[in-house]
Amino acid sequence: MNTKIKAKAKAGSQIKVITGNAAAAIGAKLARPDVVAAYPITPQTEIIEQISKFHADGEMDCELITVEGENSAMNAVMAASLAGGRVFTATSSWGLVFMYDAVLATAGARAPVVMVNVNRETPGIIAVSSGQQDMISTRDAGWIFLIAENCQEIIDLVIQAYRLAEDYDIQVPVMVHYDGFYLSYLSEVVDVPVQEDVDKFLAVLKDQPERTKLIPGGKLGCGSHGILDGYLELRYKHVSAMERSKAKFEQTDKEFQEIFGRGYGGLIEEYRMDDADVVLVGSGSMCGTIKTVIDKKRDAGVKVGLLKIRMYRPFPSEVMVKALKGKKAIGVVDRSLCFGFKGGPIYTELKAFETQLDGSKMISFIDGIANTDITIANVEQMIDATCDLAEGKDVREVTWVSYPEAQEPDSEKMGGR
Repeated sequence: MNTKIKAKAKAGSQIKVITGNAAAAIGAKLARPDVVAAYPITPQTEIIEQISKFHADGEMDCELITVEGENSAMNAVMAASLAGGRVFTATSSWGLVFMYDAVLATAGARAPVVMVNVNRETPGIIAVSSGQQDMISTRDAGWIFLIAENCQEIIDLVIQAYRLAEDYDIQVPVMVHYDGFYLSYLSEVVDVPVQEDVDKFLAVLKDQPERTKLIPGGKLGCGSHGILDGYLELRYKHVSAMERSKAKFEQTDKEFQEIFGRGYGGLIEEYRMDDADVVLVGSGSMCGTIKTVIDKKRDAGVKVGLLKIRMYRPFPSEVMVKALKGKKAIGVVDRSLCFGFKGGPIYTELKAFETQLDGSKMISFIDGIANTDITIANVEQMIDATCDLAEGKDVREVTWVSYPEAQEPDSEKMGGR
């Protein structure tokens, strides 16, 4: 993780040492939601505890609904959003699974809900441990997915998520993800934005046309059955809005930088990529460790870079292809599994664009699941293997980095391909 704040704090902002969960809670408070509904679950619980305290202390003027479960939480914020309110909720793992039907309904209704999901392993094996499997299990639900690397990015992405979700041209719910246990409980230095600056950043939403909302006595179909052409139209418009969100997020990131002095590069972040021969692709908290190892490898003369994914849904294929095109070898690091495929989910998706990469070779690394740490030694191993691939040596297509017992048959080796 990266604990440095690159830009000088603005006058009036506060430098605090806080956890990732606290950063999410403060980000939600600064956005001034009308309704918050949530249910506690490890490792997300601290978010709701912090928001409950803000509410009790009079720092947060919202309706706080303490529901009996996650499914009710999502239904409550969906309804409030469709009635025109700004909403927030948070969950993790089994909680996300429990609200799955409401997650789908919220996306279908195009309700601009903002939710934080603190990544944790999901069923069938019960594991109170870090992993991005919950994110992967809902990647095709119709939500926009953003992934934070550190505590500073958590607070900033929560604020940016409202600009994206509530934009009149988008109106799609947004999930902000970050690694449970590694970021949820990690305390880092965070520049907490000034309320006036957040109000200014979100004020543009008040100047746009009023979005469709439920009005007592008015006609509005929510959760109604869609058939034939009507269903196709709604699906097409939803997919189109998701695609538009790519350019909108790039624009939002630039406007965020103008006000707060911090920018992240939009859909992806490129680290030491300009002259890189080999590249690792990653997301979330692992990227801080990868950057540290890249700097070390650079000192040793290895031309390696990092492509960090910040927007995962919709998949930022265009900018990824542009950044990776022509690189000798690419190693994709997944903190989750793609059942039915040998490689990780992000690797499998990027493989679909392999023909556009001008001969770049690709391999998959699976690491960091079930709380296994993505260590400096692990990253060094990944970079070394990717360099071997670039040189045409025999390299396994898929490596379970923290599970050396996992071996593939020799016939599965890629060789110089």
